[in-house]
Amino acid sequence: MAAAGWLARLELAEVRFCLRANRSCEWPPNLMLFSAASRLGDGIFWYGLMAMLPLLYGALGLQTSIRMALAGLLGTAVYRLLKDRLARERPYNLHPRIRAGARALDRYSFPSGHTLHAVSFTLIVVTALPVMAWLLVPLAVLIAMSRVILGLHYPSDVIAGALLGAVLAKLVLAVLG
Repeated sequence: MAAAGWLARLELAEVRFCLRANRSCEWPPNLMLFSAASRLGDGIFWYGLMAMLPLLYGALGLQTSIRMALAGLLGTAVYRLLKDRLARERPYNLHPRIRAGARALDRYSFPSGHTLHAVSFTLIVVTALPVMAWLLVPLAVLIAMSRVILGLHYPSDVIAGALLGAVLAKLVLAVLG
């Protein structure tokens, strides 16, 4: 019973946080910024980066792109498995006062695949090319924030995605050097 009460309080706190964060989309510049960050997190930015790294950094860029591709494949498999098994509905589907500020790529919210990939790719690139941190770290943070602000994820979805992304990056870096 105590665990059920604790979980209910946590869920209520997450919904309240989502409502407050989602209200920031009422200001058009915020909606534009976080929609753009979310859209970049759909993959377009990361695929472009994977293509550009070998051109900009030669062999090191190619190795980094290969690591990113492997992390991307593993990350997609992991988050698909979890989303399909856990089937947690997105905040905007369950709470009528939360408005979807962008289109969701799939039905379920846990974990955040956008955040998983943003964190794993950022860690992989910044490990090999620290000069890229100025661009990738803020982008990864904006992508993670966008998922809650746009009503697509709960904070725990984003935290889980970030942790999974970090673990996947460390695994890929350990296996591929």
